[in-house]
Amino acid sequence: MTEYTDFHAPEGLRTRGTVLVVPGRGETRATYTRLGRRLAADAYRVRVVGAPDLDADGLSGALTRFGDRLAAAAEDAAGDEDGFVRPLVLVGADTGAAAVAALLGRKGAPSAVLPDAVVLAGIPGTAAGPVGDWEDELDVRTACPAHRGTLTGDTGIRRGALDEAVPEALLAAAYGGDIGVPVLLLTGDADPLADREALVRTAKSLPRARLSVVRDAHHDVLNDMQHRSVAAEVVTFLETVRNELVPVVTVDSSAW
Repeated sequence: MTEYTDFHAPEGLRTRGTVLVVPGRGETRATYTRLGRRLAADAYRVRVVGAPDLDADGLSGALTRFGDRLAAAAEDAAGDEDGFVRPLVLVGADTGAAAVAALLGRKGAPSAVLPDAVVLAGIPGTAAGPVGDWEDELDVRTACPAHRGTLTGDTGIRRGALDEAVPEALLAAAYGGDIGVPVLLLTGDADPLADREALVRTAKSLPRARLSVVRDAHHDVLNDMQHRSVAAEVVTFLETVRNELVPVVTVDSSAW
């Protein structure tokens, strides 16, 4: 069984960058098929990896192994080309986002993978309570009928995963690390697992960060009802990273 799920730019178009997607608790690579296809349609090389293993002894060792996995996934994504196409952007969701943030924010511990930017979606807060049964978990995750169907029909999904406690050390590292690359933080304003105040503090503490709040979106902010607008926000970020953080489009005048 392959370790990755890949989405390629349309034939004949030059690849504009490489995106590695990291799922969160309970999710499989299939969870991000829709997002992968949409980003690939804009000529990005997208590779979805497995969710990070955070149960290993010691956070430092777990993050080191996670970084090695990401580095291998990036290098292997090059195919016949001379190395993978930059910018390299990591997109993490839930604990996948927390692991990416903790990995890049470590002091004195070089990462095996050096991305040009990161997207951190749905980082959980520290005070999230129990979720409940599967229907309750779906309600926490999403209001999108298509995404609910994808999750329910995926036999690899680990139901009840959102009830699993996130290691406090991981969240502390994720919220308190000094990430040296541009960061897009994404959260839904209807996400009961989010800590909005912590996200605001983190965004303000980082030198190059943007916090985007998605109206009426739940925990699976990359896959909820607003997935088209969220994908557009991600693509806009990717294009801005390609343009040295200079916005490609600015609004000169608007009546709304």
